Amino acid sequence: MSGNKENLLGFDISTLPQEELIESALSQIGENKNVHIVTINPEIMEMAAKNDDLSDIIKSAEIIIPDGIGIKIGFKIKGIDIQRTAGIEFAYKLLEKAQEKNLPVALIGAKNDVLELTSANLKKKMPNLNIVYQRDGYFGEADEEGILENIIALKPSVVLVALGAPKQEIFISKLKNCCKGTIFVGVGGSFDVWSGRTRRAPVIFQKLGLEWFYRTVTQPSRLKRIFPTLPLFLFRVIIDEGKK
Repeated sequence: MSGNKENLLGFDISTLPQEELIESALSQIGENKNVHIVTINPEIMEMAAKNDDLSDIIKSAEIIIPDGIGIKIGFKIKGIDIQRTAGIEFAYKLLEKAQEKNLPVALIGAKNDVLELTSANLKKKMPNLNIVYQRDGYFGEADEEGILENIIALKPSVVLVALGAPKQEIFISKLKNCCKGTIFVGVGGSFDVWSGRTRRAPVIFQKLGLEWFYRTVTQPSRLKRIFPTLPLFLFRVIIDEGKK
């Protein structure tokens, strides 16, 4: 694929550097467009392979960034070398830009105490960050209308949703239909890290793309999520490449 995207198992994934991705997103909301940013990894891609609605939501996203070493390995199998963009770093840089430009921000997801700590810690590091709305992730469909109404009324330019996949992508698709000029990012467990409740992998693991390994060692319950998901994902990439 030409341009700034490469296709992997039917998904057009951006190859732009992080700074250019953020500038592209900010430029689009400046034109009153919505921008859904999906931080994709093998686990989400395997979910999408079994869920057509999720697959359609991801494919309709304006930007899909390669989060996770598995995506980088998948492209390696195709003979393409891409730079991984960690979703948590991308979201943090986006918030820094939001502070710089005084853009209103909404935070949705996690437990209430985690959300409160996240908000407080972000404000310590970014004193001028304009957080106009926050809501924990413990809500059902009956509560969604009220949340949508708040987002419509407050008009945040950046909305971070930490509900985990696929729930966050599905919820963002509902928000996206009600808003204009907004960047939406599903950020998974980022609030847990920003709150201080969960420790991020040491820098050496981050640089080697082995954060998943560190999290698996420190949280063995994650093992069943990674295996057989990662091997199955890589097997599908190999099979797909063999068809060409």
